[in-house]
Amino acid sequence: MIFSHKFDVSSLREYDIRGIVGETLDEADAFAIGRTFGSIVAKSGGKKVAVGYDGRLSSPALEAKLIEGLTASGMDVITVGCGPTPMLYFAAFTEHTDGAVMVTGSHNPSNYNGFKMMLGKKPFFGQDILTLGKLAAAGDVVPATTGTVTKKDVHEAYLARLMQDWDGGTKKLKIIWDNGNGAAGDVLKQLIKKLPGDHTILNGEIDGTFPAHHPDPTVAKNLEQLVAAVRKQHADIGIAFDGDADRIGLVDNSGEILFGDQFLILMARDILKSHPKATIIADVKASQVLFDEIAKAGGTPLMWKTGHSLIKSKMAETNAPLAGEMSGHIFFNDKWFGFDDALYAAIRVLGIIARGTETLAAFRESLPQVVNTPEIRFDCAEDRKFAVVEEVAERLKASGETVCDTDGVRVNTEDGWWLLRASNTQAVLVARAEANSPAGLSRLKSILAGQLSASGLAPDFSGNNAGH
Repeated sequence: MIFSHKFDVSSLREYDIRGIVGETLDEADAFAIGRTFGSIVAKSGGKKVAVGYDGRLSSPALEAKLIEGLTASGMDVITVGCGPTPMLYFAAFTEHTDGAVMVTGSHNPSNYNGFKMMLGKKPFFGQDILTLGKLAAAGDVVPATTGTVTKKDVHEAYLARLMQDWDGGTKKLKIIWDNGNGAAGDVLKQLIKKLPGDHTILNGEIDGTFPAHHPDPTVAKNLEQLVAAVRKQHADIGIAFDGDADRIGLVDNSGEILFGDQFLILMARDILKSHPKATIIADVKASQVLFDEIAKAGGTPLMWKTGHSLIKSKMAETNAPLAGEMSGHIFFNDKWFGFDDALYAAIRVLGIIARGTETLAAFRESLPQVVNTPEIRFDCAEDRKFAVVEEVAERLKASGETVCDTDGVRVNTEDGWWLLRASNTQAVLVARAEANSPAGLSRLKSILAGQLSASGLAPDFSGNNAGH
C-alpha cells in the first residue's frame, strides 16, 4: 500500500504536533507520525523508539495508532504506558533508544492532544517537524516491514532515580501537591511515600477531563485551590504540575505565587555553590532581577530564546548546569539528564528548603521588588507578526536605542525594560515590561504602545500591572 498523508497545517507547531482531537488531529495523523518519524529514525541508522502517553481520554487510541505506524517502519517500540512526559524522556536515556514519542496535550484543554518527539537524545522541533510533514505528504518513508512492541514498566526505576538526588535529609516539611488530574498522578503517589514530610495531594487521580481546573500552573486562577490549601494547612510549600508534568508552579508558605524567574534564582544560588561561574540560562521574558541575581551569586547569566526545545539545545551547547523559562520549564544538567522535569525540579527545591534556614516567603520577600506586566498577548496575523517585530527593531536601532534581538526585541531604558516578540505557536504578539516604579512602568508601556501603533496596531495595556 502506498503511503501518503497530509496534516492539518495548524497542527505542525514549533515544538510539537498538536491539535483538537476529531478536528485538526486524529488517529490517521497518529499513524502517519509513527510511519514518518519511524522512517526518519531508520534513515539515521536507528531502530528503537520509546513511547508514552498522558491521561487524556484520546491518548490510548492515538498511542495505539502511533505504535502501528512506528512498527510498520521497522521500529522496535518500548512502551512505558501512562505517565508524565519526563518519565518517557528518562526511559529514552536509560533504555538507550534512538528516538521517543510522547502522546500528550500538555497544558492544553481536554479536547486537545499532541505528540512531543526526541531524535536520539535531542529535541525534535522547528524545521524537523515541518520536514516530517513534507515527508508524510510526499510518501517519503522506508519500505513497510514489521517491528516489535515491548512493554517496559519504568516507574520504579524513575522513582529511584528521582530519589537518588534527594539531599534534604530527614527534615519534615509540610507540602501540598496539586497534580491537576494530570499524568504524574500515579508516580506522585509513590514519590511521597519515599520523601520525608507531611504530604497532601490535590487532584491526584489521573483524569483527562481535568474536572478541578485547567492543568496550567502558570495561570494564577488555576492555583487558587492550591493557595487556599497552603494557607489553611500552614504548609511550607505548594507545588503544582501541568498536564504532563514537565512544568512546575510554586506557592510559598504565605500563599503567594512564585514566578518561574523567581524560583530559578533559588535554584541558581544553590547550584552555583558547587559550580562557580557556571552559565545559567533563562528566556527573554524573565525579569532582569534574575539575570542580576545570577551574576551576584557568581554565575554567568545567559538570556536566550523562549521555547523549551530551544533552551534545551542551548543548554547542551553551553554545558550549562541549569536553565529555565517563565513558563515553569526547569532544566537540570547538574546530576540530571538536561531535560525539563517538574517532579525532579520539586525534589531539588524541597531539598534547598529543607537544608536552609529561611522560609520560601522570606526568600521571595528578600528579592529586589519590581513592578511588571504579566505576559500580554494580542492577535496579529500570521503573515504580519514577525514583520511587526522587525519594523519595531529597525526603528529602535535607527534612533540609537540598544536592542537585544535574541528573540524579538528587548529594550533596556532607565526605567527598566520592555519586550516584544512573535509567538512561535500562535498568531499573536507577546509583550512584557518591567520597571522599578509604577510611573516607570507606565512610561515603558507608553513607548511600547507607540511602537506598535507605528506598525498599525492598537493594543490595550490597561490593567496589566503586577508586582514581583
